[in-house]
Amino acid sequence: MHVVNLLRRSLTLAIAIGGFTAQMSQAVQLRDGKIYFVQPPSLIAATTTYKEVNAWGATYYFTINLPENAGESLQKVTITQREGVENIHYNLKDTRAFGETRDRKKIPLTLGPVTRESKTRSVSVTFDPPVTPGQKITIGLRPIKNPSFSGVYLLGVTAFPVGEKSHGQFIGFGRLHFYGYGRYWFP
Repeated sequence: MHVVNLLRRSLTLAIAIGGFTAQMSQAVQLRDGKIYFVQPPSLIAATTTYKEVNAWGATYYFTINLPENAGESLQKVTITQREGVENIHYNLKDTRAFGETRDRKKIPLTLGPVTRESKTRSVSVTFDPPVTPGQKITIGLRPIKNPSFSGVYLLGVTAFPVGEKSHGQFIGFGRLHFYGYGRYWFP
């Protein structure tokens, strides 16, 4: 990340020395061909429709802001379970995504492959076509059911720009707290 910040500063300095001001619209590309966002997206919120353990029919929503000066479109988002007593399993075919307009109308986004990597406890959501900068989007993941054990479940979110050698940039943790009753409840 330090290299990217140095590149960003160098590009800004080069523009300032050149005597003109221009909005950077291209992503940062390193010598090895890796592509980074100029300004990475940010995770705004992570919520669930049901907070009870073992609940069926929940949806986990992850809202992401892709800034106008991102420099590149958003190709893929990976959501990785980092903490939690048990693994969360998803119904990948029920994954949804939508963009929001200024007046908060929800516009469905077309998804490419949605895949799971069991070893890393990750789900990757690919956009087809990629999401252009300057948008706020929400991804809805549908678990088979909520975890059986209460507690905090941390889900790390990483965004990938368009490109063969795109570098994923971590944009934050989604924190979902599930509450239990009876023998599954822990204070």
